[in-house]
Amino acid sequence: MAQSASPGIKLPLISRDRGEIAVNGAREHNLKNLDLTLPKRKLVVFTGPSGSGKSSMAFDTLYAEGRRRYVESLSTYARQFLGQIEKPDFDQITGLSPTISIEQKTTGSNPRSTVGTITEVHDHLRVLWARLGEQRCHTCDEPVSATSAQAVATQLLELPRGTKFMLLAPLVRNRKGEYRDLFDALRKQGFVRARIDGEFVELEGLEKLKKSYRHDIDVVVDRLVAKPEAASRVQDSVDRALHVGEGKCLALAPAGQDVDWEERLFSTERACASCGTAFPELTHQSFSFNSPLGMCPGCQGIGATPQVDRGLLVVDEAKSLGEGAIEAIGPLPAPGGRKWRWHAEVADLWEKLQTSAQAQKIPLDRPWAKLSESARQYVLEGPQDVKRGYKGFRGVVPFIEKAHEGASSKGARDFFTEFMGSRTCPECEGRRLRPESRAVVFRGESLAEINQLDIDQARAFFEQVELQGREVLIAEELLAEIRRRLRFLKDVGLSYLTLNRAAGSLSGGESQRIRLASQLGSELSGVLYVLDEPSIGLHQRDHNRLLSTLEELRDAGNSVIVVEHDRETMERADLLVDFGPGAGRLGGEIVAVGTPDEVCQVEGSVTGDYLSGRRRLGWPETRRAPAEGVWIRGARENNLKDVDVHIPSRAFVCVTGVSGAGKSTLVNDILYPAIARKVYFKHRSVGEHDAIEGLERYDKVIEIDQSPIGRTPRSNPATYTKVFDHIRGFFAELPESKMYGFEAGRFSFNVAGGRCEACKGAGVNRVEMSFLADVYVPCNLCLGNRFNASTLRVRYRGHSIADVLEMTIAEAADLFEAHPKIRRILQTLLDVGLDYMKLGQASPTLSGGEAQRVKLSRELAKLATGDTLYILDEPSTGLHFEDIRKLLKVVDQLVDAGNTVVMIEHNTDIIAYADHVIDVGPEGGVEGGHIVAQGTPEEVAQVEGSYTGTFLRELFEAAAE
Repeated sequence: MAQSASPGIKLPLISRDRGEIAVNGAREHNLKNLDLTLPKRKLVVFTGPSGSGKSSMAFDTLYAEGRRRYVESLSTYARQFLGQIEKPDFDQITGLSPTISIEQKTTGSNPRSTVGTITEVHDHLRVLWARLGEQRCHTCDEPVSATSAQAVATQLLELPRGTKFMLLAPLVRNRKGEYRDLFDALRKQGFVRARIDGEFVELEGLEKLKKSYRHDIDVVVDRLVAKPEAASRVQDSVDRALHVGEGKCLALAPAGQDVDWEERLFSTERACASCGTAFPELTHQSFSFNSPLGMCPGCQGIGATPQVDRGLLVVDEAKSLGEGAIEAIGPLPAPGGRKWRWHAEVADLWEKLQTSAQAQKIPLDRPWAKLSESARQYVLEGPQDVKRGYKGFRGVVPFIEKAHEGASSKGARDFFTEFMGSRTCPECEGRRLRPESRAVVFRGESLAEINQLDIDQARAFFEQVELQGREVLIAEELLAEIRRRLRFLKDVGLSYLTLNRAAGSLSGGESQRIRLASQLGSELSGVLYVLDEPSIGLHQRDHNRLLSTLEELRDAGNSVIVVEHDRETMERADLLVDFGPGAGRLGGEIVAVGTPDEVCQVEGSVTGDYLSGRRRLGWPETRRAPAEGVWIRGARENNLKDVDVHIPSRAFVCVTGVSGAGKSTLVNDILYPAIARKVYFKHRSVGEHDAIEGLERYDKVIEIDQSPIGRTPRSNPATYTKVFDHIRGFFAELPESKMYGFEAGRFSFNVAGGRCEACKGAGVNRVEMSFLADVYVPCNLCLGNRFNASTLRVRYRGHSIADVLEMTIAEAADLFEAHPKIRRILQTLLDVGLDYMKLGQASPTLSGGEAQRVKLSRELAKLATGDTLYILDEPSTGLHFEDIRKLLKVVDQLVDAGNTVVMIEHNTDIIAYADHVIDVGPEGGVEGGHIVAQGTPEEVAQVEGSYTGTFLRELFEAAAE
């Protein structure tokens, strides 16, 4: 039956979900007015060369528009708290679902954040222990039971006769508020005084507290004296205190009396039957290391406390103390010379050290390596059993601790911070919780002990738990949720992580998979998920579980878009979208769309060529013969099992293994800091080991990681690689510059003089739009050129300095063909496949793969000396098959020049290309840390029990067919 309505009233249109997302005219970044239709409730993979536009479509168009639409559906008041979002550049998008982005961002560096808190597993565990935990006394390990009001009065009367004490009722703990009504009620009940935030105050005239602060409030019930004849009054006061304090009261004994406590909590609900210690009622906050009610008082819930790292003090054992072996105190000051620049007390320290060294017969001119162990101990720690009032030499370590704590300037504090490390908190032994909370057990285990288990061990524990009686009503659903979340973490390949693993120590891939596991637990449907290379940091062995997880998201009724270069992920996709054909200006188009088999048939698709086998990365027919390199003996850091490892020199070495096996520990925590300290005297702590041999074979070490090259739009490839310094110098030498008196600084957009002052060299001005997104418009004075008109008059072959920044690297290389210094740096950018990138492209817009290759090009541009160790951490991140081919070509150039390249990698094609492979494992976490196999890829492929070897063997067999 047709719909009808009264005249003047419009009925809403009935929309039908056609099961697809349609994008028309997408032009964000380098996208060339693209039209794309994507099916819903499917697993769609975007692929293509780095910089081809796939992230621009996935994140900068689809996700950005989905988030913008959600924010704009809220009220103006709410939008001001959610940030301002600019509308992407497109004509129309229809069928867009609510979007969730799971990117390669780390989870932050907050030391209080752990795997357990991020995934909310710890939140569920806290409730479980609070409701079903057995509370035991942390001092005598006896069960905790309730204490009656009469027992409280009896204990107080048993104090030494004449002991004065005060009885208080606790009312508020660590809560915000003004508490105006509470104070009125207390005055009406006849109370006169209260203790607020540790200070005693009169209630008369007290109106309110600061609302934004957290407060502790106790009301004073009575002042008493312990004596038999006061028994009735003590009992009455205890009854009233317990009534007002809802079962709790506090006794305060002034200092100087014969009482072994100053403040004692009594509770009618929980107390130790043996020693009489009272305990508060357990709540979920009792097990939170982020709450004062649960955190360890020694480390404030961090699990570690700062201390001087002895391993960072001595920079060169070949030097003597007088020559500056200990950098923190410098060399022996010359008579009449200036005082130490960081701290005025260093000169005084040296005077005391000289006096003590003479008395102890410690030669200040002898190399540190030749001093006796007792002499070294004396210099660092000072004399033992120092009496109170001692004003002599106390040791370098106590001096640094005091100087760091009392530093009066940022420079001094930063200097001494370089020598500080952290140690496990001696009070909680790294468990973060206070003693009372650590004493609570569930099925015989404390929460602190459970948090130290890895995901697999925790799953095994909770799978064995069987609830009985009332426990079923309380915790059945809670326990099921804990099991479900732990299973999700295992499914995404994170079973080796412990629940108390600090969030700051997680890689970008691990962080992304943790967020993915959290989304699985949310059980949403009808959502568009956009993921950025979830396979990062994941060994080939674990890809199947990850893909099953993505398919589980899809099967729950969600649409999943994955930006990915992994072969297996592309082959499992429902729809594959290949962007290209090149990158930057050469990209931004869709080369092929269809099932993986259909894309394989498309001519001109580089992705299709590699998937079909028409192209292969291949590997050298003959391997380089590695030279003697570095031996690491007895490596025991983290989960390494006292291993001996040889890392050959003048070769391409791949360190691989499943996630959490110990690869990064071996390379980043032991090898790199050891060589950096040897070569640069860097303040880097070296992981635990017995010895390292062969460090003298390298005269330089370069670490190229995945961090961005800059965080502001003023940073770009030209400034990062230093080629812009040469370009500015060249422009300053032009005849027009000489005529005008321009120097190199005139051509910098970061300093006043030659830049446009209307936009401060940014080229754009920000226009604030109140509750709408800020708009960036080209500067109306320089029209986006960054420089003033006088500077732009200077031209080289018709190009101004602003024109040069807008050129691609390939165009700039042609322009400066005749200028060796400029051309040499630009050539390195060409070698790593960045010919399409603009010289002045803002650093925040670079992808992870592009940023890493810019770093690599900067190192390539430096004068080669040979005997350099290059350490790369998963450089295949963000790289397409064709990009990997270019990367391997650069690696060959480095090694052929006499250098060594050590690469942490999971990509089987790259591993097969290496000269030497070190496979760590066999599993992750506690089951890892062994050297499973090492040798050429062919040798590793024959090792039974090596997961890496299994995939190498399959690769070699497929190539032989």
